[in-house]
Amino acid sequence: MTARRTNHPHAEPSPRRPATTPEARENQLIAAAVDLAAKQLADGTASAQVITHYLKLGSSREQLEQEKMKQEVELAKAKIESMASAKRVEEMYEQALGAMRAYGGHEPLPQPEFDYDD
Repeated sequence: MTARRTNHPHAEPSPRRPATTPEARENQLIAAAVDLAAKQLADGTASAQVITHYLKLGSSREQLEQEKMKQEVELAKAKIESMASAKRVEEMYEQALGAMRAYGGHEPLPQPEFDYDD
């Protein structure tokens, strides 16, 4: 019979896989810091700074600031999409004007090549 693994509350967690990117490494370190803070809070050994940090995170002001930042990011994305759409419309107008010139018997304007993957 083989020994079974049990989840003992004081058992050390198994080591994590090494990060392959700087962002992944940063996320590992953040996770480790949060885990340590949670342990300290549970044990009653957390410093005043740790306690204050988590109290601020739970405040309604912090939640409003987080929501404001999310909305600002969404607004920036919408502005970028709007600018790209305006560029595509301008390009279509230029193509339409060139086609009308050619239809009217005029020399068509040189058509730039457009890359819609931008």
